[in-house]
Amino acid sequence: MESGLFRYDLGDGVEAFSTERYAQLPYYVVQPHQVHGCVIREVTDPLTTREQLEGVDALVTATPGAAISVRTADCIPVLLYDPVHRAIAAVHAGWRGTVQRISVKTIEFMRSLYGTRVQDLRAVIGPGIGPDSFQVGQEVACEFAAAGFPMQLILKDCGPKSPTPDDPMQGGLHIDLWQANRWLLEQAGVRPDSIQVTGICTYRNNDRFFSARREGTKCGRIINVIKLI
Repeated sequence: MESGLFRYDLGDGVEAFSTERYAQLPYYVVQPHQVHGCVIREVTDPLTTREQLEGVDALVTATPGAAISVRTADCIPVLLYDPVHRAIAAVHAGWRGTVQRISVKTIEFMRSLYGTRVQDLRAVIGPGIGPDSFQVGQEVACEFAAAGFPMQLILKDCGPKSPTPDDPMQGGLHIDLWQANRWLLEQAGVRPDSIQVTGICTYRNNDRFFSARREGTKCGRIINVIKLI
């Protein structure tokens, strides 16, 4: 960690990090205007603007020097690196994107564009809301179940809701978005030992990372960046 950048080690030829509060980006970063959908776009111009990426929730590139990213504040960022074909992706996986399997669709997109083989991929699941804090209603749990997720792995019934000033998310149903996204990657064929899960809950660590659930939707955003070097 340096200068407010939480860095990841994905091997040679790539750098990746998530910004902490008040961090300054070290260079220009392409940032999409996300809508919790499933649109994926390729970036070839390192100076692509956010206005050019309206309604996009995942970016891919094989252009060296093009820094791509997704913005989060409790949603799950997934960063992917194909060291064989020299291609990368940044994926915004909130609960809606996770249900729609956006990370798997991004891998398929990389395969169609670059010839990516899933067994070569290295992945990071960055800071996002953790299972102890992601309390959901029955309707959200039903969407995951209907989409075929292993509910015995990702859903926990914590009993009657019993919020306290220290823990407003106590009790109720809780979804593990970290595990849900790891499961998706493994189901797609990514090797388990090639998946890094930071395990950092933004809701519980909002002194370091922004949390929309704790602070409101107008809070700042974590910028989750990956760049070929």
